[in-house]
Amino acid sequence: MVLSQPEASILTAVSYRQQLEQVYGSASDDAFSFSPTITLQKLPHLSEYTNHLQPAVPNPLDRNPFFHPTDGFYINPSDVILRQVVYDLSPSRTLPSPSHGRYLAYHRAGPRNQIFFDPCTTRAAIVTCGGLCPGMNTVIRELVVGLWDLYGVRQIYGIKAGYRGFYSTHPIELNPKLVRNWHKRGGTVLETSRGGFDLTRIVDAIEHRGFNQVYIIGGDGTMRGAVKIFEEIRRRKLRVGVAGIPKTVDNDVGIIDRSFGFQTAVEMAQQAINAAHVEAESAVNGIGLVKLMGRSTGHIALHATLSSRDVDCCLIPETEFYLEAKGGLFEFLEQRLKERGHAVLVVAEGAGQDLIPRSDAQKEERDESGNLVFLDVGAWLNSELKKWWARDHPDELFTVKYIDPTYMIRAVPANATDNLYCTLLAHSAIHGVMGGYTGFVSGPINGNYAYIPLTDVAQAKNEVNTKDHKWAWVRSVTNQPDFVKPG
Repeated sequence: MVLSQPEASILTAVSYRQQLEQVYGSASDDAFSFSPTITLQKLPHLSEYTNHLQPAVPNPLDRNPFFHPTDGFYINPSDVILRQVVYDLSPSRTLPSPSHGRYLAYHRAGPRNQIFFDPCTTRAAIVTCGGLCPGMNTVIRELVVGLWDLYGVRQIYGIKAGYRGFYSTHPIELNPKLVRNWHKRGGTVLETSRGGFDLTRIVDAIEHRGFNQVYIIGGDGTMRGAVKIFEEIRRRKLRVGVAGIPKTVDNDVGIIDRSFGFQTAVEMAQQAINAAHVEAESAVNGIGLVKLMGRSTGHIALHATLSSRDVDCCLIPETEFYLEAKGGLFEFLEQRLKERGHAVLVVAEGAGQDLIPRSDAQKEERDESGNLVFLDVGAWLNSELKKWWARDHPDELFTVKYIDPTYMIRAVPANATDNLYCTLLAHSAIHGVMGGYTGFVSGPINGNYAYIPLTDVAQAKNEVNTKDHKWAWVRSVTNQPDFVKPG
């Protein structure tokens, strides 16, 4: 029997209502509730391993003329942030077990009504490690201003040249007047470096100089170092709070929504893509090739591609690709040149590393942080594209304009969004350490700021999920193939 359109619509509505009743229980129910077991991640506290912790005292924000604490202003230990907020409640789906991380919760970040540090005797150290990232100076500035203005701390020091600076240089005194305009500058005024991690000498220096708060700004490698520092401090039973503030333009730090500097990096990447598009569009069979940062993840390339709409192909470390044969990159670009006369190709620095020939020495080469030294995928693609066209189209014009904006992106000051974000990260870290917590990272989870154990962050990675809607969106914008070889 063929249903008429009205009958089909009625049955469709009834069917949908039946599906809703399966989820909610019955049509008369106002809400559906379920009570999964929530696992609260334990947050280390100084009181757990040191007997020299000063008695808790009221938070000085009570007397701060700019704050008027009311009910709900101070965060309670029972205030938590859920890691997972999206669930499928259909009867056919089995809710995941808490052990798989879906029901994890973290302590909410913010000021506590009692603190465990006397501002008059607090000595805070701030260090920046690893590569540059937009917003590093903003975080330093806001740590200094927050400690000074919110809690009355007057002994604040900057550690120069990364981790090695703890034992190889003298710390510099910091104050709000000195750091007032640092947020307008790129890089880090404290200077940074890779490597130089000598655990015993670092913790010896922290103890010798009397630091009882340490704020560590850096990427995933820096956070792994921070875990070791925290564990050694705990082993020695020192009254020292350790907080990490995750930094990486690649946005590859796990658990948190994003790392600071990422949005600035995407914004700056737009300028390189726009230039590549102009160059390609202005040439006969022109290709604009842009290499963006992203060793193990392609977040910058992905978001820049979505923002631009001028990109014809986006290559990231999470997906494989190949050059020759049917369905390969060359075939796709040839078709795009026939259709439009130009193309823009964006590649993350970690993409295609398995395709680039390496010598035995290059296979073993490591940087100061212990990472495998990547070969320049942009320069390699530039060369391969030219060889391909000269071989297959020797009598036709062809141009490749290669743009590598890596250091231009890293070295700029943070934009307005990242500047605000850096302030919230810094102040959240201060509130946590003053409340006696240690061995944690401050960061947003589902839009709310939380304290996450350093060990969790050091182990987690934030890779592009090529099976979700966002990557499908990229492919729908570029119309690029999936580069899966037949068979």
